[in-house]
Amino acid sequence: MSHLAYRKLVNNIMLTLTGVCTVLTVSVLFIVLGYLVINGAASIDWAFLTQLPKPTGETGGGMANAIVGSALMVGIAALIGLPAGFLGGVYLAEFSGKTYGFIVRYMADLLNGVPSIVIGIFAWTVIVVPMHTFSALAGGFALSLMLIPITMRSTEQFLLNVPRSLREGALALGAPKWKVIATVAVPAAMRGILTGMILGVARVAGESAPLLFTALNNEFWPSGLNQPTAALPVMIYKHAMAPFDDYHRQAWAAGLVLLTMVLITNVAARFIASRGIAVQKG
Repeated sequence: MSHLAYRKLVNNIMLTLTGVCTVLTVSVLFIVLGYLVINGAASIDWAFLTQLPKPTGETGGGMANAIVGSALMVGIAALIGLPAGFLGGVYLAEFSGKTYGFIVRYMADLLNGVPSIVIGIFAWTVIVVPMHTFSALAGGFALSLMLIPITMRSTEQFLLNVPRSLREGALALGAPKWKVIATVAVPAAMRGILTGMILGVARVAGESAPLLFTALNNEFWPSGLNQPTAALPVMIYKHAMAPFDDYHRQAWAAGLVLLTMVLITNVAARFIASRGIAVQKG
């Protein structure tokens, strides 16, 4: 066998292997999503989206309070975590030195690897105990602690991927560094930064362990930020563990609703980002 034929054979084998691995990975994803859609879509109706849960043992009802509660706590987490993570990422990419930057990156990666249940215990200690009550505020705070390192590291990475020539050109024209960052570096990396933020929000939206220690649960509408609040992940856990078929049906439906909320957020953010870049170019 000639050297060229050998190289073609190896190339075809590796191309086939990578294709098979890609198909397997995508297939697992579609199997999980398909199973969720099949079991959840049949259980979603108007009552599920608009009514409160029924008492234990009764069929019907819905999870409207959990849908509102999840949106509320994820919104609180985004208001706290996204700006803090974004500004931290800008600082790491543009201003930090080697030693201090290494320490901050290491701590961010360490925080990102902390189990979510530990984050919940910490939030319980600093928010729930002093306030003497479980609350949506404590749940949003716990989720924000998980969102900050994700946003910080993704923002830093995408800013570092911006070509240095863009910054040097703006500096050569006399623009101050803050203006170079705000008008050149950040807009150039905005698509990637938004993607990282979306992935971070999608991750924390499905967390249940921190909310068990902070927001607890509630069978009624949330009446304030300082009151126990229901959330879809917690309701999914409780209903899936219950011995009632109707609760299992609602757990599948809640999982599909949670997935849909994340998908809508993803699509909306990408749409806004694409329009913003188009207007800027125009």
